[in-house]
Amino acid sequence: MKSADIRQSFLDFFAARGHRVTPSAPLVPHGDPTLLFTNAGMVPFKNFFLGLEEPPSRRATSSQKCLRVSGKHNDLENVGPSPRHHTFFEMLGNFSFGDYFKEEAIQFAWELVTQVYGMKPEHLFATVFHEDDEAHDLWLKLSTLPPQRVVRCGAKDNFWSMGDTGPCGPCTEIMVDRNPELPAVDFHQGAESGRYLEIWNLVFMQFDRDAAGIQRPLPKPSVDTGGGLERFAAVLQGVESNYDTDLFRPLIDAAAALAGGAAYGQRGAEGDTALRVIADHLRAVTFLLADGVIPSNEGRGYVLRRILRRAVRHGLSLGFEEPFLHRLVPVVGEVMGGAYPELAATQAASRDAVQAEEEKFLSTVASAARQVQEEIEKARRAGAGELAGEVTFRLYDTHGLPLELIREIAQEERFAIDESGFSQALEAQRERSRAATGDGQARAAALQAALRAEGDAEPTLFTGYDQVVLEGAVVLRLVHEGSDEKPNAERLVEGAEGLVILDRTVFYAESGGQVGDTGSLSWTGGQAEVLATTKSSGGLFLHRVRVSRGTLEKGTSLALEVDAERRRSTERNHTATHLLHAALREVLGPGVRQAGSLVAPERLRFDFTHGSPLSDGQQEAIEELSNGWIRRALATEISETSYEEAIASGAMALFGEKYGDRVRTVTIPGFSRELCGGCHVANTGQIGPLVVVGERGVASGVRRIEALTGEGASVWLRQRRRWLEEVEERLGTPAERAAEEIGRLRREVKDKESELAKLRLKLVSAASGSAQEPSTIEVAQGVQLWVREVPLAPAGELRNMVDALRSKLGSGVVFVGARSDDKVTLVATVTDDLRERVHAGKLVKAAAALVGGGGGGRADFAQAGGREPEKLDEALEAVEGLVREQLG
Repeated sequence: MKSADIRQSFLDFFAARGHRVTPSAPLVPHGDPTLLFTNAGMVPFKNFFLGLEEPPSRRATSSQKCLRVSGKHNDLENVGPSPRHHTFFEMLGNFSFGDYFKEEAIQFAWELVTQVYGMKPEHLFATVFHEDDEAHDLWLKLSTLPPQRVVRCGAKDNFWSMGDTGPCGPCTEIMVDRNPELPAVDFHQGAESGRYLEIWNLVFMQFDRDAAGIQRPLPKPSVDTGGGLERFAAVLQGVESNYDTDLFRPLIDAAAALAGGAAYGQRGAEGDTALRVIADHLRAVTFLLADGVIPSNEGRGYVLRRILRRAVRHGLSLGFEEPFLHRLVPVVGEVMGGAYPELAATQAASRDAVQAEEEKFLSTVASAARQVQEEIEKARRAGAGELAGEVTFRLYDTHGLPLELIREIAQEERFAIDESGFSQALEAQRERSRAATGDGQARAAALQAALRAEGDAEPTLFTGYDQVVLEGAVVLRLVHEGSDEKPNAERLVEGAEGLVILDRTVFYAESGGQVGDTGSLSWTGGQAEVLATTKSSGGLFLHRVRVSRGTLEKGTSLALEVDAERRRSTERNHTATHLLHAALREVLGPGVRQAGSLVAPERLRFDFTHGSPLSDGQQEAIEELSNGWIRRALATEISETSYEEAIASGAMALFGEKYGDRVRTVTIPGFSRELCGGCHVANTGQIGPLVVVGERGVASGVRRIEALTGEGASVWLRQRRRWLEEVEERLGTPAERAAEEIGRLRREVKDKESELAKLRLKLVSAASGSAQEPSTIEVAQGVQLWVREVPLAPAGELRNMVDALRSKLGSGVVFVGARSDDKVTLVATVTDDLRERVHAGKLVKAAAALVGGGGGGRADFAQAGGREPEKLDEALEAVEGLVREQLG
């Protein structure tokens, strides 16, 4: 069945049984401030279920547009890797507002899935709440399911509630066996693996739960059912993934066609995931725009912008360098417009909005994202546990990278961000930032203008594969980056920095994962340091220099000298990445593909497609294979041919790279043959020892291996040996027993810390109710406040402490502060009855400003930090006034 037929037959089925067909409500809920978006089919009927409004009919059915990107329904990070998670989806549902109940709901569901949709009864299961004997018996009575396929489950899976209090009740789910040809397995095992897939959930709103947890029968029990159209389509169209249905494939195929190259399903894990993300996110973006949400930096607009930018980021991984998403907006209309005419009415405006957002984002994201990763690597090398606030601010301010994107990249790298430090840097730099708005973007625009000003130029001739010194290179252009008005310069004077464009060069420009060369330029009477080398889209090599002596003028003949030792180290690491790639494919199988790399003089990083962490044995095998090839001192063979000839010879083209008509192939005979424009050693023996120093996941289905070669590897091994000797000396035990001894000591420390935590909690609890001083103060309007300094403790322990105090208080606000020599921690919590009047996040944010910090959180709980412990008393004294301000 086509998805349109599945949707329509569902609505027709229930319409024939007295249900009022209700058009989908907008994604922006009407009159419900508790939700950013409509996230379930029952949301438009919420007031009917609560008895706040009278429904026009006691029976209703709908296909409701839904979006889940926040709160407990935040599916965003699972979208793409998972075959069934989506941001935007349609929920098919039928509803009874005090009309029919369990028997009719089960009867309707069974009839629809077996008679209308034609699912085979022997492929179906039903789950029920383990205490719901009525639903269990009804399934056996109304369906042909045998007792063993009516499964009792716990409250986690089969009991629904609207909140801590209010309507609630058991539910029953219809499950389908996706692989009935296989031997049957335990139900819970099959459900966990995804073989037994939930397609429809029937909720029976049977009770009203009060604050004490007591459930009383509702006078008019109701029914709320929901089944995702995407899942129904996957089952009825006989495909494994929702993305293979006719709801997604037109979008995926259109995106793949725009990207060029392999079709969906043949691009590897990263490429196929990117196409799924684009298809899903474009649906969400198009429907949000159609419902009136516009991109912004807050609220619903911020969510829209975040989804759109995530799609663009995945487009970059497919090779899109220009706006592309807007070109796919009409495809959403072609697929969904029959059911949602608003798509046609808003198509032109939506295309324009998407294109504008893409252009704005693409102007900075590619280079900035790379810089975030580089800064994280620098921080790791320095032993830091988080990206410093001033570094994060520089990426945000100078390069225009959104803070949320920095967070996402850091999360992918499993690295923290100093949010407090960022806030301080933002405040300290605010005036200067205003004065230099768009400074980074202005420099980039000025450079582009400067390159265009003198007309087109021939690409720079690179002669540096076999030499690192060159005489007679001529200066064609100079760009003075410090001048916005006249960036093109006739000369660069001593101390100035700028870009130098030459007719030819031996400096390798950053590309293909390999960093650019550094070194020096010399001329009669002067010298300049080459700080970095990059390349323009037109093939011009841009030498970023600082003039250390003399004046550099256009037309000057130069002597070029690359930092030879740095280049040799880079060459060792680049050839080593090829060996690692070959070793990975040898150990893990030919399905492994390169997903990214960084080749620097001091280290190398190689990303590859693989679904699970490497075992110790696999990592050792990869390292040993690589070192074996190195010890054989195999000569590297480099050739230049047409792209077609290179591929025909067995050369591997890397996904995401763009190749011209003529390509360079680097071959290590018998083991590796890749298209590569980088610099390499003459034979593998020049690499020296290779050690793998880390392996981790960086994305779904993508792993990262990090390694050192040559002198860097030798230093690393010597350092580890010294550390091991020191461990032996300090523990007084041989190395082979060190792990056991450390484990014993850690258990002992953990026990002591547990005892200490209990003592601290006991001390604070006793102080909160001592007879010598009031435990709380009444701020205003009967609101109680407990505020004081507490002993320094880990963040989790402070949270437990305030939770205990909140429970003891019953109703009120708890605010505590703790300090060390150089920092302050503030924690606030508000009891549930006061959350609408006092916001813990706003309270703690205001107090944190008084101790030189920042932070925030939810209405009921928040924490913050600061760097001025001497001002803690002042902050605690201010809390009462801050609470009064919120109370008005």
